[in-house]
Amino acid sequence: MKKIYLLLFAVLAVLQLSAQDRVTQIREKLMNRDQSSVIVVAHRGDWRNFPENSLEAIDNAVRMGVDIVELDVKKTKDGELILMHDRALDRTTTGKGLVSEATLDYIRGLKLKNGCNIRTIHKVPTLEEALLHAKGKIMINLDQADLYFDQIYELMKKTGTTKQIIMKGRKTAAEVKKQFGDYLNDVIYMPIVDLDKPGAEEQIETFVKEMSPVAFELLYVKDSNPLPKKLATTLADRSFIWYNTLWDTMAGGHDDDMSLQNPDEGYGYLIDTLGCRILQTDRPAYLLEYLRTKKMHE
Repeated sequence: MKKIYLLLFAVLAVLQLSAQDRVTQIREKLMNRDQSSVIVVAHRGDWRNFPENSLEAIDNAVRMGVDIVELDVKKTKDGELILMHDRALDRTTTGKGLVSEATLDYIRGLKLKNGCNIRTIHKVPTLEEALLHAKGKIMINLDQADLYFDQIYELMKKTGTTKQIIMKGRKTAAEVKKQFGDYLNDVIYMPIVDLDKPGAEEQIETFVKEMSPVAFELLYVKDSNPLPKKLATTLADRSFIWYNTLWDTMAGGHDDDMSLQNPDEGYGYLIDTLGCRILQTDRPAYLLEYLRTKKMHE
């Protein structure tokens, strides 16, 4: 019996090490601007099979082989950070009202709803619970989080996940350096740039010179904009390009819906023509299947 326990302990240790190695590999790929494959981001976790922003949605993304899971953060009335996209509880839980006017005890008693608005057995996790749950398994992109970043960073340190986190935002390079400072030694910060707005190219060049970001999240509505193709060349080997395929106006119409009809016109266009190497999707299983046929993901 003792030998069996020792064997089980050894197996668990190996599994934990390999999971940690997986996170290290993803971070190193990001830091090295490795263009040989495409990094997959699951928007709010695998919400087609489990409630968005749930621990179970994170787990299923991990099982699929997703590299990064995007999660949203909100603060309760009593100052606790939870995973929640909306300001209100109504759409995604069995509760009512604003998150900012509800206590954690109240939220603990709620159940999450799935994408079909049906009550599930799953509950709203705190950010600390989510960080511990995802530790060593998958990189995390925290959205809507810069308002609470000092508090979030303390949780990162407490849970040992500071090097597992990606932040993003629309601030200027000067504002980012002022707000985040030494945090940027651990936490990856990704600027979001709307290519349809005046000064977008200059904004990108300023970030490259002053901060050399790992990646830029780029947005544009129509392919008539010449900047996406230009940046595929100018940002090559300098920063990753991240596009969202959640809906059509985020990446010139080359979204999940187009990709379901013709993945080469959707995902393939962003990868091959626009140099994208990070894709955030609401259909991670479908995207992974496509990338594996192109030998651009494990």
